[in-house]
Amino acid sequence: MTFAVIRTGGKQYRVTPNAVLTVEKLEAEPGATITFHDVLAVGGEAGLTLGAPTVPGATVTATVVEQTRGDKVIIFKKKRRQNYRRKRGHRQDLTVVRIADIAAA
Repeated sequence: MTFAVIRTGGKQYRVTPNAVLTVEKLEAEPGATITFHDVLAVGGEAGLTLGAPTVPGATVTATVVEQTRGDKVIIFKKKRRQNYRRKRGHRQDLTVVRIADIAAA
């Protein structure tokens, strides 16, 4: 089974073909095809190929399924006995992608 480790949005993900993945927001419309060039490792029946830092010529192709938002995270700050309270919410923009192909160099 072929797999790859890619880097996007400051995070690393282990992906396989047909895997559905939620990553940091990418500027692409649903249905668009995107290519990840930051491939850190490629593995399969032939063994594991590690990059230094990336594997030259290796790419991972994916299709954008949808643009969505994550769950709301509440940020609450308080200092006791000072009447200081701050409440703030945050929802992260996310992109859902389906991995189509892993091309090793």
